[in-house]
Amino acid sequence: MFKGIYHGKHCHVSDIAIVLSRAWSAGVDRIIVTGGSLEESKEALAIAETDGRLFCTVGVHPTRCKEFEESGDPEKHFQALLSLAQEGIEKGKVVAIGECGLDYDRLHFCPAEIQKKYFEKQFELAYATKLPMFLHMRAAAYDFCEIVERNKDRFTAGVTHSFTDTAEDSDKLLSFKNMYIGVNGCSLKTSENLDVVRDIPIERMMIETDSPYCEIKNTHAGIKFVKSVWPSKKKEKYDQESIVKGRNEPCLVWQVLEVVAGCKGISDIEQLSRTIYHNTCRVFFPQDLDSAADALLSSGHGP
Repeated sequence: MFKGIYHGKHCHVSDIAIVLSRAWSAGVDRIIVTGGSLEESKEALAIAETDGRLFCTVGVHPTRCKEFEESGDPEKHFQALLSLAQEGIEKGKVVAIGECGLDYDRLHFCPAEIQKKYFEKQFELAYATKLPMFLHMRAAAYDFCEIVERNKDRFTAGVTHSFTDTAEDSDKLLSFKNMYIGVNGCSLKTSENLDVVRDIPIERMMIETDSPYCEIKNTHAGIKFVKSVWPSKKKEKYDQESIVKGRNEPCLVWQVLEVVAGCKGISDIEQLSRTIYHNTCRVFFPQDLDSAADALLSSGHGP
C-alpha cells in the first residue's frame, strides 16, 4: 500500500518516504519492519538498510508456512532464513525472529498441522541467533501456549502482537517469563477488548500499529479516547499532506497510546509512553538501547 498499490490497482505514487517523515515528526523513534516469508524478510532487510532508524524481523507467518514444503526442501528453506537472519544481525538490522506463530482464523491459507510444525521449527532460529521472537496468535491459544511452553528456554524474550484474545489467554501468555503483549487497533475494537487491555500490566505491554493494517476505526470502542488526528483523503484523491483513508501509518501509534491510557484511566500519557518504550527497548534493542531508555526514564523526556 505504501507503494500506492491497493488490491493490485495502482492509485498513487510510492510515498514510503513521506510516511516515514510523518512518523519521525510525530515522535516515532524506531520502526521494525515485519518479515512474513523468506522473500518478504529479504525485502524487509533491504528497507531497513535505507535508514538508521529502521530495523526488521526474519521469519515466516503462520499463514505462509506452506512455503517450507512448497520450496521442495524445507531444511534448505530453513537454512536460508537462518543465513538471512545472521546477515541482518551483522548489519545491525535484524532484531527478532518472526512474525511466526499460529492463526486458526485463516486455516484456508495453511492447515493447522503445518502451522504448528513450522512454528516450532522457528524456535531453532531464535535459539541459533539468540534473538527475541515476534509472535502471532489468533484463535489458537491452547496450541500456541503448548508450543511456547515446550520451547520457553530456546528464546530470550518475545511479544505476542496484535492481541485480540481473552483475559484468560492474556494470563496464559503472561505466565511465560519475558513475554509481552502487543496492542494495536485490532486489540481495541470492542468494549470487551478494552476490558482485557485495561488489565494487561503496563510493564508487560507494547504498542504498535501493524500498519498498513489494524487502524483504529470510527466504529471501534476505543475511538472515544483518540485525541491525535491527521487530515485524511481517499486513495483516489491522494494528497501527500494527508493520510490515506483506511491505510494505517506508523505515526498513528499515538492513537493506540491514547486508547490504552484512556481505558486504563491513566492521565500521565508521557510516563506511560516511556514505560512502554522501555519495554520495547528491553526486548528488541538490549545491546545499545537499554541505557538510552533508562536515560529517557530518568530525564522525563520520552518519545
